[in-house]
Amino acid sequence: MNYDLSDEEQALYDTVSDFADTVVAPEAYSYDTERRLPMEIIAQMGEMGLFGLPFPKKYGGQGGDYVQLCLAVEALGRVDQSIGVTLEAGVGLGIMPIYRNGSPAQREQWLPDLIAGRALAGFGLTEARAGSDAGATETRAVLDGDDWVINGSKQFITNSGTPITSLVTITAVTGERIGRNGDAKPELSSIIVPSGTPGFTVEEPYDKVGWHTSDTHPLTLTDVRVPSSNLLGDRGRGYANFLQSLDEGRIAFAALATGAAQGCLEEALRYAKERVVFGTSIGSNQHVAFKIAKMQARVHQARLAWLDAARKMVAGKPFKLEASIAKMVAGEAAMDNARDATQVFGGYGFLNENAVARHYRDSKILEIGEGTTEVQLMIITRELGLAS
Repeated sequence: MNYDLSDEEQALYDTVSDFADTVVAPEAYSYDTERRLPMEIIAQMGEMGLFGLPFPKKYGGQGGDYVQLCLAVEALGRVDQSIGVTLEAGVGLGIMPIYRNGSPAQREQWLPDLIAGRALAGFGLTEARAGSDAGATETRAVLDGDDWVINGSKQFITNSGTPITSLVTITAVTGERIGRNGDAKPELSSIIVPSGTPGFTVEEPYDKVGWHTSDTHPLTLTDVRVPSSNLLGDRGRGYANFLQSLDEGRIAFAALATGAAQGCLEEALRYAKERVVFGTSIGSNQHVAFKIAKMQARVHQARLAWLDAARKMVAGKPFKLEASIAKMVAGEAAMDNARDATQVFGGYGFLNENAVARHYRDSKILEIGEGTTEVQLMIITRELGLAS
């Protein structure tokens, strides 16, 4: 496996890193304090073509691949995880399901604005009692003539309530199917619900520990009526289609976590060289230097893990195991590096205006979102043949 970046990939990473350092980072504390998604920055990301990185040029994309998307996500995650996850979720959960499973008419209607970054989309899977256990989904969709009538609710849906959100793809039970053992199982389908549809309510945003800039809402659907043509993909294939996006999304999520771990490393290294105590920099003390050395090792491991998974995915090889490993390793690296960076900064690391304090609050979700660490361990053991 070759982990080296091509000249094109390195140039992309450098360009997005410069954008992150000069445009995103200086305002990150303000946006975090205001708890708002800066639409002006999202617009600039759209103009840079970041939302179109892995999509063909015929749809307005950049003609790149998933590795390039992950490099952009990592570069943004260094300075602001909320901005990074807006890109990650906007592509992986918003655009990719329509690109992968949409009809020609659906692609023509939705992809141009989404790929250009003029619009955002979300994916509504999680509910109060359903998430990893999608079979517990309670949202129902019933055909009434040529319309689906949807009732239910969703939780923790990213990019669902921004000023430019154009749609949310939701999963709903559309009937029952007989399983192999003769038992009835819920038939889960994906349906596109445009923003502003009567009965589709985006509730107040969550008061989250971190990711204050990321747009996250609960959703309520009350007698929501959409055309039957809004079914995304085949009926009954909603969860299967989502699993494909989820496996891919875990790689991008790992890249985001790697960026967070890298950002913490950079801040701790800078401070350790600048901060002088008793006439010498704290970085010259072995206990601080060793802590930072471990941070570097975590970043290296996390980056190798997501690059390995991404290269396999792009090559058309199986990558489910590698994606779960990457997501778990990178999420833990981000959390561990955030803790250690805060310790290096001491009292200054406890101030919200400090980037490492924001990473400390933000990084915990990296061990939860896109499947918890425990879920990743379940997947890894299954892939090893140790569990059914």
